[in-house]
Amino acid sequence: MKFFVDTADVPAISELNDLGMVDGVTTNPSLILKSGRDILEVTKEICDIVSGPVSAEVVAMEADAMIAEGRKLGEIADNITVKLPLTWDGLKACKVLSGEGKMVNVTLCFSANQALLAAKAGATFISPFIGRLDDINIDGMDLIEDIRTVYDNYGFDTQILAASIRSVNHVQECARIGADVMTAPPEVIKKLASHPLTDKGLEQFMSDWAKTGQKIL
Repeated sequence: MKFFVDTADVPAISELNDLGMVDGVTTNPSLILKSGRDILEVTKEICDIVSGPVSAEVVAMEADAMIAEGRKLGEIADNITVKLPLTWDGLKACKVLSGEGKMVNVTLCFSANQALLAAKAGATFISPFIGRLDDINIDGMDLIEDIRTVYDNYGFDTQILAASIRSVNHVQECARIGADVMTAPPEVIKKLASHPLTDKGLEQFMSDWAKTGQKIL
């Protein structure tokens, strides 16, 4: 499973990228706002750091304007993925932009039917939102599983990019089901390394080592 980091925080991206933990980046208008940066400027900086896909989202609501914005965003770097909403206009724009050879990430997906439409429109990635479904007492993992089944049934190339990930359990379940990609905030990715038994074992090792009176260096 590929790891995308869901942020426009350049230092956080750089830290994870140096560890080999970043296969791509996803941004959205909310993350751009949080960064306090100009969208074109910060997206270019991210693209210079990360070699994998970097999703930059359009803000237009009508297909022709989405296409124009997508083309503008695509000029930033070769690894830009144009992010489009899963609306009828978004699907129209997806068809055009993917036909021009651009990577497209169709976002705000909440049903397998929507995911099916995105795949038929040529989406590179489909972004089902797990956490937001959980918020309304619907198991987001059921959606990942349904999309996996549909895509496998018909051999679609569209990659499942599990989004709105809130916990390490979300990551584990996405990997178990077979999501192609997951995108999560930096703090969630870092938490994957944590386990109380690891901490307890390390504490015991350090205590015993101190009793030996030895040094390695």
